[in-house]
Amino acid sequence: MFTVNLSSSVPLVSQIVDGLRKLIDDGAMRSGTKLPSIRQFAHAQAVSVFTVVEAYDRLVAQGYLVSRPHSGFFVRKRAAVGASAAGAAAGGYSFDSGWYLRKIFENRHLTMKPGCGWLPSDWLFEDGVRRSLRALAADNAVDLGGYGDPKGYEALREAIRDSMAEQEIAVAPSQVLLTQGSSQALDLAARRLVRSGDAVLVDDPGYANLLFSLRFAGARLVGVPRTPQGYDLAALERLIVEHKPRVFFTQPRLQSPTGSVAQLAHLHRLLHLAEKHDLVVVENDLYADLDPEPRPSLASLDQLARVVYIGSYSKTVSPNLRVGFMVAHPDLIEDLAQLKMISGLTSSEFSERLIHGALTEGRWRKHLKSLRERLADAHGRVASQMHGLGFELFTEPKAGMFLWARHPALEDASVVSNQAAESDIMLGPGHLFAADLAASSWMRFNVAFCQDTRVFDFLRAQIDASGAGGVG
Repeated sequence: MFTVNLSSSVPLVSQIVDGLRKLIDDGAMRSGTKLPSIRQFAHAQAVSVFTVVEAYDRLVAQGYLVSRPHSGFFVRKRAAVGASAAGAAAGGYSFDSGWYLRKIFENRHLTMKPGCGWLPSDWLFEDGVRRSLRALAADNAVDLGGYGDPKGYEALREAIRDSMAEQEIAVAPSQVLLTQGSSQALDLAARRLVRSGDAVLVDDPGYANLLFSLRFAGARLVGVPRTPQGYDLAALERLIVEHKPRVFFTQPRLQSPTGSVAQLAHLHRLLHLAEKHDLVVVENDLYADLDPEPRPSLASLDQLARVVYIGSYSKTVSPNLRVGFMVAHPDLIEDLAQLKMISGLTSSEFSERLIHGALTEGRWRKHLKSLRERLADAHGRVASQMHGLGFELFTEPKAGMFLWARHPALEDASVVSNQAAESDIMLGPGHLFAADLAASSWMRFNVAFCQDTRVFDFLRAQIDASGAGGVG
């Protein structure tokens, strides 16, 4: 084994990653060797458990380690390491997505969560859900036996049809498939449209859960650079010609992590390229209800000829109820419904009835208006504070949940995030959102969780410790 140099200028995470990689490459640690537990390694090297978590995380992503539930971390078989290294060079990774998801949700206990991807409970539509629950409990005519409709609760699908009509997307209820949140919808789309080894276009940076899911499915991720206006259109066309992908998973509106919104001209150009190169576009529009501006979507411009549209109520009503939906061409939606039945039978009609009741009891639009105003106010205050500390903001959407920011004095966001966790703060380091998982100075900030002054006190201390000071 090696010893971490606590006084070195090389980040501790990098030292651990490089040290373990050398041991594995040199054959000192053979395939199947079990590594010390996170806590054992941290104690032996006098570093924090968060530092070891990050190092093991990177080694799993790079194909050197494999995580086995309830057993620990093991050196991956040598053949797999070589294949994974080749895949890494091509922009693809073999990654244990379960490990990533566990890491995110195990950190929910941290008191301050400026890097998380959900809203505080008191920002959600709890009152509407409680009223819906009381009404559902009092309705003796409701039959909750059986599995329900394979496509989901019909009344909610009809409500979604009406909502789509307001967005100028013409669909029938039969074209609406209810899912267990947007995560299941994205998974169904990936399993229907992507085969192992396929080149798949994704936003870069992009929606972290999707990226890890696609890696797990064996896709070769091809990152399309995001810009404050939407996409790097020249790079998009070049990547389509070079890699010949079959599908592009994208989030045009209030994107995670950047908060950017693709301009109308960018949407038109994307659809033109999709038509020219026979590309299916999966539009992840789960933040649509947070947008105060009525703007077209890819689905409204395309009318579902090439676009699969995905939405969710997790971000605005309740993440616990796990209700999302997807809308697609009639032929494709039947295939997706079949996949849904194969993987998990029907979704929860009880949750779907609760959501439907909350949406139709009369206060939904008022809730959305209040939520959008609250987020706009938070954006203004958080952006001002970050400018004062000398942060560069990718864009300032003044809507949605996220700001994407970096500071010239904070070169590796993962190092800052590990130190933040020791101060009871969850940050969102940029490498989690990168198509190639490369180290990054960018961080995602959820403005709804940046109300605690201790978050900015921590950031200021990190900047001061680096020898740089904020401005203003």
